[in-house]
Amino acid sequence: MPQQEAVGVIQTLGFPAILAASDAMLKGGRVVLVYFDKGESGTFVIAIRGPISEVRPAMEAGLAAAEDTFGGKVMTHYTVPNPPDNVVAVLPIEYTEEVAQFRY
Repeated sequence: MPQQEAVGVIQTLGFPAILAASDAMLKGGRVVLVYFDKGESGTFVIAIRGPISEVRPAMEAGLAAAEDTFGGKVMTHYTVPNPPDNVVAVLPIEYTEEVAQFRY
């Protein structure tokens, strides 16, 4: 069984804020962007995976970048340090073939 890695999720209002958050998160820690989607009413969601020691600073960088973006607003965010297997199996946070090449 592979070792579980932490998950960090950010939802913002507006695309520029989620773009800034994504950029800052990927530069702020050894993490992989595993999920992106559009939400309702102009919101966007991203999820990252990696060791908790890397996800925490990446999340801090992403949150700061999103809030610093003109018109950007963080709607919600959450970090799961060690998601159980059933959460990984059900939610779209697994490493897909598209992102596996970026995994450390």
